[in-house]
Amino acid sequence: MSRGARVVGVVGVLAVTVLGCTMAPGRAVRPSETALGQPGGRWVMLAPMPEARQEVGVAVADGRVYVAGGFRGDGTISPAFEAYEIAHDRWVPLAALPEPVHHPAAAALNGLVYVVGGYTAQGAVDSLWEYDPATDRWAQRASMPTARGALGAATLDGRLYAVGGDRGRSVGELAVYDPGTDTWEELPAMRYPRDHLAVAALAGRLYAAGGRNGRDFTLAVFEEYDPQARQWSERPPLPTGRSGIAGAAVSGRLYVFGGEGNPAHPQGIFDNVEAYEPSSQSWTLLAPMPNPRHGIAAGVADGRIYLPGGATVQGLGATALNEAFDPT
Repeated sequence: MSRGARVVGVVGVLAVTVLGCTMAPGRAVRPSETALGQPGGRWVMLAPMPEARQEVGVAVADGRVYVAGGFRGDGTISPAFEAYEIAHDRWVPLAALPEPVHHPAAAALNGLVYVVGGYTAQGAVDSLWEYDPATDRWAQRASMPTARGALGAATLDGRLYAVGGDRGRSVGELAVYDPGTDTWEELPAMRYPRDHLAVAALAGRLYAAGGRNGRDFTLAVFEEYDPQARQWSERPPLPTGRSGIAGAAVSGRLYVFGGEGNPAHPQGIFDNVEAYEPSSQSWTLLAPMPNPRHGIAAGVADGRIYLPGGATVQGLGATALNEAFDPT
């Protein structure tokens, strides 16, 4: 069956299409959504972003998906900061970034949104900006120990971790931010320096998947960081090495989406979706993305993974697509 078919296939779940609205036990798809069935999960098309952007930062807090900065379609840097309201399937403009950046990382912690690192026209930055949804205002916080863009970020045990990145060369640096003291601490670096990687926290550990290092754009390296032991360990590599990817953790699994550097695809991008289960240290290959992209980041709300923006061709090719993935 083609990806655009109206009947939705979901592993282990019976899905039925009624009047253009797909319904499955335990979850209904709103009429404003378009369900695209995939074995191993379900994709949902949502309201597109007001502005096509790639290399963005994404974070989720209190029913909103926040998207920060990035490249516009013409290659200029966008200062935009917007929120997708999940309950209403709509976008709202917010106070612009104080420092327009592309390739930042973003994460939510204690109801606040943090945008860390990235690049300006002058190069990589060490900035940390804190956004308060209650006041629609930004505040500058303590800078990272080092400047870097194309990094990953995740929150774990009330702290913000900044992982890897690039500042003219790929780095494996790891630093953690404590919002209670407004301070950073440098931690042991990854074994493999890289940027454009996927980072997520799962079951008390930090995971860093794929990326690139200036020589190889399709690294399959996969590392796990134990905050208690302060030690990185190598885990089974990604089934498909790639960079410019997004990662998110849901229900005990880590999901990795998309990427670029694919010589077998006419646009040079990957549609791969792969899931890692820590208990078995194994990867599962899931059905592909209906709209493959790179330059993406992901956020999670109520078990659903949101992937707004990105690029549909290798390099510059920003899109306003806004899709979500429901794992099964």
